[in-house]
Amino acid sequence: MHSLSLAAAGLSIGLAATVARAEPEKAAVFDFQFARGAPTEPTEEDRARLRRTSETFRTLLTESGRYAVVSTDPVRDAVRNSSDLRACNGCADDFAKKLGADAAITGEVQKVSNLILNINVYVKPLRNSAPEQAYSVDLRGNTDESFDRGIRYLVKNRMLEGR
Repeated sequence: MHSLSLAAAGLSIGLAATVARAEPEKAAVFDFQFARGAPTEPTEEDRARLRRTSETFRTLLTESGRYAVVSTDPVRDAVRNSSDLRACNGCADDFAKKLGADAAITGEVQKVSNLILNINVYVKPLRNSAPEQAYSVDLRGNTDESFDRGIRYLVKNRMLEGR
């Protein structure tokens, strides 16, 4: 009986090690965009904030170990020419597939005013027929601090919660 327990314990440890070594999902994480229909055009300061948020987002996903972020540089011009990744009939998925990614991750910021904004992230698995997942966080204030706190909260408490 004792050797059976040791064998079961060894099997459990082996399975846990296999799970722990699972490869992270390859994700094409596109730059955040502003949602269409905002009452005011984004300023250069808004655009700079969006670029910083995109980079912070990629870093957080990489550090989580859940995703291996693939470079979107090879499709950057095509993405820029598509203008709106949320309304291009799956072009983000097509770009991500060209990059060899397992998932396409897009994000947008809805700017209602300088006081009310929200960050939305959409994760679309490409290797199976799983549905797109959406995550959102509301912001109060159009500042570097609110965006930084918002994206960190979204990743930690929405995207990676329970993982």
